[in-house]
Formats: sequence, C-alpha cells, structure tokens
Amino acid sequence: MSAVNSLDDEDTFKILVATDIHLGYLEKDPVRGNDTFVTFNEILDHAQKNEVDFVLLGGDLFHDNKPSRKTVHSCLESLRKYCMGERPVQFEILSDQAVNFHYSKFPWVNYQDENLNISIPVFSIHGNHDDPTGADALCALDILSCAGLLNHFGRSTSVEKIDISPILLRKGRTKIALYGLGAIPDERLYRMFVNKQVTMLRPKEDEDSWFNLFVIHQNRNKHGATNYIPEQFLDDFINLVVWGHEHECKIAPFQNEQQRFYVSQPGSSVVTSLSPGEAVKKHIGLLHVKGKSMKMQKIALETVRTFHIEDIVLADHPDLFNPDNPNVTQAIQAFCMEKVELMLDNAERERLGNPRQPEKPLIRLRVDYAGGFEPFSVHRFSQKYIHRVANPKDIIHFFRRREQKEKNDIDLNFGKWVSRPAEGTTLRVEDLVKQYFQTAEKKVQLSLLTERGMGEAVQEFVDKEEKDAIEELVKFQLEKTQKFLRERRTDAEEEKIDEEVRKFRETRKKNTEEEDKEVREAMTRARAHRSEDAGLVAASSDEDSMDMEMVGIADPSEGLSATLSRGRGRARGRARGAKGQNSTARGLSRRGRGSTSQESASSSRTYKPVSVPAKHTIIDAFKPLKPNSSLNASQVYSEDIIDVDSDPEDTSFVPSSKVNQRLSTTSSLSKRGSQSQTSRGVDFESDEDDAFMSPVISRRTK
Repeated sequence: MSAVNSLDDEDTFKILVATDIHLGYLEKDPVRGNDTFVTFNEILDHAQKNEVDFVLLGGDLFHDNKPSRKTVHSCLESLRKYCMGERPVQFEILSDQAVNFHYSKFPWVNYQDENLNISIPVFSIHGNHDDPTGADALCALDILSCAGLLNHFGRSTSVEKIDISPILLRKGRTKIALYGLGAIPDERLYRMFVNKQVTMLRPKEDEDSWFNLFVIHQNRNKHGATNYIPEQFLDDFINLVVWGHEHECKIAPFQNEQQRFYVSQPGSSVVTSLSPGEAVKKHIGLLHVKGKSMKMQKIALETVRTFHIEDIVLADHPDLFNPDNPNVTQAIQAFCMEKVELMLDNAERERLGNPRQPEKPLIRLRVDYAGGFEPFSVHRFSQKYIHRVANPKDIIHFFRRREQKEKNDIDLNFGKWVSRPAEGTTLRVEDLVKQYFQTAEKKVQLSLLTERGMGEAVQEFVDKEEKDAIEELVKFQLEKTQKFLRERRTDAEEEKIDEEVRKFRETRKKNTEEEDKEVREAMTRARAHRSEDAGLVAASSDEDSMDMEMVGIADPSEGLSATLSRGRGRARGRARGAKGQNSTARGLSRRGRGSTSQESASSSRTYKPVSVPAKHTIIDAFKPLKPNSSLNASQVYSEDIIDVDSDPEDTSFVPSSKVNQRLSTTSSLSKRGSQSQTSRGVDFESDEDDAFMSPVISRRTK
C-alpha cells in the first residue's frame, strides 16, 4: 500500500470510516446508558474537525431493530448538529442515483436536495441488528434517509440474484466506485456466492481508473461450515474492503495474499460483550484516497469506557489452592479480589491521561474452576465493587473445561481437554433448533416441516418479534403438502400418506432455493398480519372505550341474566343502526360479539372461516368440501368478516370470545376493554404509483 503524498489537495478524498456503533445499547442502564451516544458524538466531531468529504458506516448503527424514541431522537440530534452546515461538498455523483437508491422515495444523495443544507454526507449500509423487517421491509436507517440526514445504500431484497451497483464518486482526478452490501444471513449469502449469484457491476468507461471500495457486514471469522463469508469469495478487482460486524478492532489494512486486496476491520465503538476481542483499544479510521493510492490514519476514541479482562486457571496454582482444603473457597475469593484490584489500578492509571473517559471501568475475571474446586457466591463478591465498576453483576465468570472421552480400537484417551465455546461466541437460534431435532427421539422428529425452515421461523419470532412467524410457516407448509397430495391423487390411507409426505419433505430439503422462497413468503405473511394487527388494535381500543361509556358498569346484584340481556340488546341495536355509520365504525362495532343465524342471514356481509393450522391434519386434504353451517351465538368461532357492499377501506377483523365470559362480572367488563384482538386478513398490494422513481433528478449546485 503506497502512501498518499498530499493529504489535503483537490484530488484527495478524505473519508471517516466507522462500523458497529450500536446506538441504544444498554440505554436503560444507569451507568452505561449514554455511552453509545457520547461516542457517536465524538465520531462525528472528528469528521467535522478533519473536514472529511463524507462519513462511511459499515452497519449496525443501531443496536435494536426497533430503536426507542430516545435512541432515534439522540441520533437525529447528533446528525443535525454535525452534518448540516454551509460548507460545500467537494465531490460529485456520476452514477444513476435512481439505481443506487431505487428503494427510496427520494432517490438521490441528500446533499443534492435543494431543501437541505448538508455539509458532511453520511453513507451507511444496514447491519444484522438494524436490518429491514416488517411488511414494508423498513429499517431505522430508512427513517434517517427519509429525513435527509443519511444515505442508506447496499440494500438487496432478492434471494435469487444480487447485483451490486456502485455509487460512482469523483473529486478532481480521483474516482471512487463505492460498493455496499447490507447484512444477509451468512448461510444464504455463502450459498449465493458458491452458485455465482452475486455480481459486482463495474463502470464501462475506464474501469481500471477507479478506486474500488467495498463495504460489507458479515461474519469474517469462521463460525461454522457456511456461517461466514471467506475473503476469497470477493472479486479481486477490489482495492479495499471495509468489514463490519466483527467487533475486534483491526483497522490497519491487511492484504489478502490470494486476492491482493486490502481488508480493514474497524471494529465496534462500544463494548457489547465481555470477551477478549472487545478489550482491544477502539479506533476509527480517516481514509485518504488519491488516484489508486490510499492511506488509513488511525484515530483513537477517547470516550469509550475502558475494559480489562483476565483469565485464571485454578489448577495451574497447586501451591496456592488445594481442593481438599476446607478453606479453599475463601482462598480463591481472596485471590480473585487481588486480581480485580490490580485491574482497577490499571484502569485508573489509564484514565488519568484521558479525562474524557468514563470514570467506572468494565472489569471481567474469568475463572476456570476445573479440578474439583467449587465456585463462590458471585453476587456477594460483586457487592464490594458496586460503586467502583460499571458492571458489578458480572465481574466474575466461572467456567469449567470438561474432559472429552475419545474411543478408539485400543484404549480410551483421556488426555484431550475440550473447552467450552469462547465467551462472546453467538449461539444462533436456528442452530439450536437444528441440533434439538437432530438429537431428539423419533416420536418428536419433524415429519412435515424441515429443521432449517423451522429454525428461521423461530429466529424471526425471537429476534424480530414476529409473533405469527411459526404459525404462518406451519400453515404455508400444510397448504403446500395438501396440494401436493391432491395432485398425486394419493389414496386416503395413513401409511401411503405418510410415505408421500416423507418424500415431499426430502425433496424440499434438497432444493434449498425453493425452501428459502417458502420461508420468506411465510415471513411476509406474518409481517403483513402484524401490520394489520397494529392498526386494528389501535382502532379497537378506541371502540372498546366507547362501548364502556355506552353500557356503563353492571351492578353485580342484578345477576347474570340481566347483564347478558343488556349485552345482546346492545349488539342487535348497533347492528340494525350500522347503515348510518361509516364503514370502519360499522365493522368494529360488531367486534367480539357472537352473531345468530338470523343475523347472518339478514346481514349483507359474507363470512369466510379462517384456517387454523393447529386443528388441521393431512387427512383433511381428502375430505369433501362442505358448506359452512350457521353458527350459534354461544359458539367460539374465528371468522373474517368482509362487507361486500362497503368501500375498499373497510376494516376486516376477527371476533373470538364467549358471551358469558365477556359480560359475566364487573371485572370481566373492564378486562375486555384492555384485550387486543388479532386479525387474520389478506395482504393487499398497493396500487399507489411511485412518483419519485423518475431518473430526472433535482440537484443543487454547491
């Protein structure tokens, strides 16, 4: 790597590089709650003082997929404070921005918006913590992009093929092709690279004159057979790769001997796990690019909370600790206290030279107590340091290596020690699901779903709070299997059905691309339901409040019959008067009430039963279709109610409750007002034209 001779001339790009800022991490912690916001301000302050051309972020700007209002507000405040101003931007965009930002309603870079005054543009890809989710596939970065404070790029939604189109920048005679790829599940991206489904597009004119800069947010270290992205998968025409997601700071560019490009790993700007990689000094980078030459200048972050970690193996100190000694636990505790005091002294000396550093350090002492030792009370030990460290509850971490017995033809080898996974290693939900079903008994093995599909559904449920993910996957797979059996005209015998289902399942497991599509379609259904639920719950809560005011609180002395009588009369009266209401109120006024067969016959609404996967079996595919009989008022049912005479904006909803449970006592009335109903509607596609996708772009001349 050759150095840049002149650092501040008109041909040199100055780029501030940072990754994994994790805004909002532990924001409710009384000691560490503001750490991420303070450090983010320091990063942007460095950008302003160094008069950089733009800031480049490598993903995980936010720690949570749905950041709190405090986090979003603090981020907006910082970006507005440091990135808006009168200083003109010195570079220009040469590529078609309608392609670079095609998913945005404002498909152009923010500093060219005539309504904004941007002095430092920020370009960012999304990470695995703040990736797009929901029915509209939006993320927190899209909010910042819509506000004109950040340029979100590198987004890809296809699971079949990824074409990475660069943002082409020019300053003087230096030209940069900026490539970006937001976080994608590692196994999926690994498979797409293997199948040649990832293409990096290059400029047609003078392709060798461009400095090619690629930003990626994936596992760099190997966590499994396909749970990482090897550097050899990337194209060799790249000059520099900025690698996000890995938190250990290795910001000095390191050359890949095979591909000949350089890799810079800035690491995180906040300690999110008490592991050795996080103890490395935190830096950001000031990248200078002139022509095809570059130079990375390291900038140490001064506001990061200091972190010290040390390991102890008790078995390595036989002169100090004897497991047969009745007082050995007290001796171990005293030894640990000495170690913690030494680390606190080192942290205090380090802080003396840096007044901007937080006062309380992070301390971690990992104790291997293998060899017959017993751990002492961690909570009692932590009480001694509650006012001196930032993490008093987890200063001590006890772990124990276990012996692995290896059987061979001759004897047993007890000599190999296999340690537990290193602290900080992420245990993924889908791996746990797969491991469970692979080791489970035959009677609990999956016979219809695949381990991989179920694992992804559980991950969506856990990580993204998609509460309908598992249900929608089961329903989707059940529908496909029933369709398959109908097409095969399988005899309605249990043994033959089981055999056909087994063959169908094995075929799906081999066709991984088809399985990916199925999982994504099921997740899209779940997100659509969640979006509908959110609007319906808000509207239904208002309706419940109105119902409570109209009905009043029942007197318990009146008895159950009087209460039920009032409930029925109110429901019938509102149904008769529905013609005078708007469509939304008319639909919601009947929420949660059972309708009699007479009401069903006289109503202009049609009823469509919702299929519940838990109550279906494969044998249902062979049963003849029967017309739905009318339902009694006391039945528990779940239906979609659609007004065929109403406007398209009518609300579809799902009533599901018993009359005697709904209006039995005073407490049941008040409790019903706070309960939420879950809708099971259809996913409507928007007919709205995108007026902003025109390639004609309004630009402002600086």
